Amino acid sequence: MNNNTTPVISLQDKAVIITGSSKGIGLSIATMCLQAGAKVLISGRNEEELAKVAEKLSHPNLFYTKCHVGMEADRKHLVSFAVEKMKKIDVLINNAAINPAFGSIHEQNETLFDKIMDVNVKAAFLLSNEVFPHMQKTGGSVIHISSVESRKPSPGLALYSVSKAALSMLSKTQAKEWGKYNIRVNAILPGLIKTKFSAAIWQNENFLKSWTAQLPLQRMAEPEEIAGLAVFLASDASSYCTGGEYVADGGYLI
Repeated sequence: MNNNTTPVISLQDKAVIITGSSKGIGLSIATMCLQAGAKVLISGRNEEELAKVAEKLSHPNLFYTKCHVGMEADRKHLVSFAVEKMKKIDVLINNAAINPAFGSIHEQNETLFDKIMDVNVKAAFLLSNEVFPHMQKTGGSVIHISSVESRKPSPGLALYSVSKAALSMLSKTQAKEWGKYNIRVNAILPGLIKTKFSAAIWQNENFLKSWTAQLPLQRMAEPEEIAGLAVFLASDASSYCTGGEYVADGGYLI
């Protein structure tokens, strides 16, 4: 806990793991965490992309390793690599996600259901458990990147919405059980963000126009507009925040 009377949003001396962080929201979070003074381990399925990011950012406190969060061996390697390079783990940000299907829920099958739940929910659950022993004695912060879809599902995003609702509840359950170890767990619920992940939506001009017209801010967000929330929740400035869902959606849920 920060003992200063006025909390300062700083990640100095913090060690942060971020999954799915070679681009988009994950990369923006990683960049801002570095700016706030943290040591950061980025990961993803494409090692070549990670190497390019590391070269571009060229920061002494940035590390990277390949990790498919759906693979047990990769998750274990991610944690052991983090400890090897950063000596500890203070923050885990579960950002990796997929949305392999677009359509009505009755059109989806068991294979698609298992695939999306394995990456969006199960992997976050298992990776959090891998990190838990490292945070149990020292405390820490786990942050799940959920979605406004967990509260207000959109047509065509059925299984994605279900998976993000489960992720939000996982966050609350972990927060309730792990608070006694000073491990805080929170979820961030982004709205429409301009990333490759959501390109099918925002590259459709007619759809984008109708979508943003219903938003009070009347625009979609850039990935950097989510990163500030993550840094806040990773820092001691949020030392009394746990079990929360932090929405950044331009007013979509109003």
